[in-house]
Amino acid sequence: MSPNAVTTTIAEPLPVLGRDVTVPLVTGGEVTYAALDYAASAPALQRVWDDVAAYAPYYGSVHRGAGYLSQLSTDLFENSRRTVAEFLGCRPGDQVVFTRSTTDSLNLLAAVLPAGCQVFVFETEHHASLLPWREARVSYLNAPRTPAEAVATLERALAERDSEGPALVCVTGASNVTGELWPVRELAAVAHAHGARIVLDAAQLAPHHPVDIAALDVDWVAFSGHKLYAPFGSGVLAGRADWLQDAEPYLAGGGASRAVARRSDGGVDVVWHSTAARHEAGSPNVIGVYAIAAACRALTEAGFDALVDREQRLVARVRAGLAEVPEVKVLSLFGDEAPRVGVLSFVVEGWNSSHFAAALSAEYGIGVRDGLFCAHPLVRTLLGTDPQDPGECGAPEAEPGERSLNAIRVSFGAGTPDEHVDRFVRAVRELVSDGARWNYRTEDGRCVPDRDGATA
Repeated sequence: MSPNAVTTTIAEPLPVLGRDVTVPLVTGGEVTYAALDYAASAPALQRVWDDVAAYAPYYGSVHRGAGYLSQLSTDLFENSRRTVAEFLGCRPGDQVVFTRSTTDSLNLLAAVLPAGCQVFVFETEHHASLLPWREARVSYLNAPRTPAEAVATLERALAERDSEGPALVCVTGASNVTGELWPVRELAAVAHAHGARIVLDAAQLAPHHPVDIAALDVDWVAFSGHKLYAPFGSGVLAGRADWLQDAEPYLAGGGASRAVARRSDGGVDVVWHSTAARHEAGSPNVIGVYAIAAACRALTEAGFDALVDREQRLVARVRAGLAEVPEVKVLSLFGDEAPRVGVLSFVVEGWNSSHFAAALSAEYGIGVRDGLFCAHPLVRTLLGTDPQDPGECGAPEAEPGERSLNAIRVSFGAGTPDEHVDRFVRAVRELVSDGARWNYRTEDGRCVPDRDGATA
């Protein structure tokens, strides 16, 4: 984030799309929808939507046209790259490559790893960080139970690695399951002390907390626009240029190539770009890129200090409310006092998590997430191996005894009104004490309200 970022006191949530949408309740009537699934996709900021709408009439091809709209769009596209670089505190020489998502960014990085690279990744990662390294030698590290243990585990693994070749550490900034902050700066120091590089999965960190590549001393940062209050399918991989420049393009095609010529033997010679364009083949998603840049500007101008303060007040309210319900167990790796962003997962004694989430939606108009959150090893570690009663709802295609191995996740951020958090806490308390007011059934693997209606 720019050192000149404006910081102001934010007493109200930032305006987002959908803030006035009403949804029907199975018990009758309608209620304003409480979107508490920010960790999956945050609602777009109204400011971002307005910026994109203002540009839309001027949409044109990027890097390809001589016309005014094409030139304007090209300038907007490259200015967006500079905006993102400033938002992330990029160093001189760093590149900002636009992708489709965090998953796409990390797969891009996996594709440019030098030969013989060894990758170290904790089992606690989201699948986007856990799975892309299929062509590399991967060491999966056990789930740590404290930040200090995370640092010690990585230290030991790097010290014991079996070669002096290239190595990469991949780590999250904030867990998509527990919301807990990871010791990124300390892990980066350990990685560099052992000659390894480190990539930060900032998908859950960037929307909630400043991310500064230089201050954290990480080599790359990856994040998604749809987590950062931008509505379109774009992502970012930002950081060191050398591995990106030395590798074959992630996609081969127009835009990545600087010159193409036929050879006398009938083949083709290609000179690839050495800039970020090397890995941005094809017509780019200029609208999505501009949306990310607009979100970066909006968050910077709002002031991250104030946004963090307000979100932490919401976190405290949710945690205090859930603590008053003995049947609720909040999941945590690092303990109750660990700092976290606005993401919490929990289970409720006597309830299948899918059933509970369905009741929150159908009876209270509250949208949360249930399941394993694309972090299956982590959730299984947090839940243990003793299955609870799956209740009347659950995914029938799951392995025997595994239907209860899911949890409920509530997540929120800069656009969340206080009322949504208060309604959620109240709904949890009422469901636990009084039970659901409606019957539910399993349909296509999901728990949904039953056509038979209310409970007796």
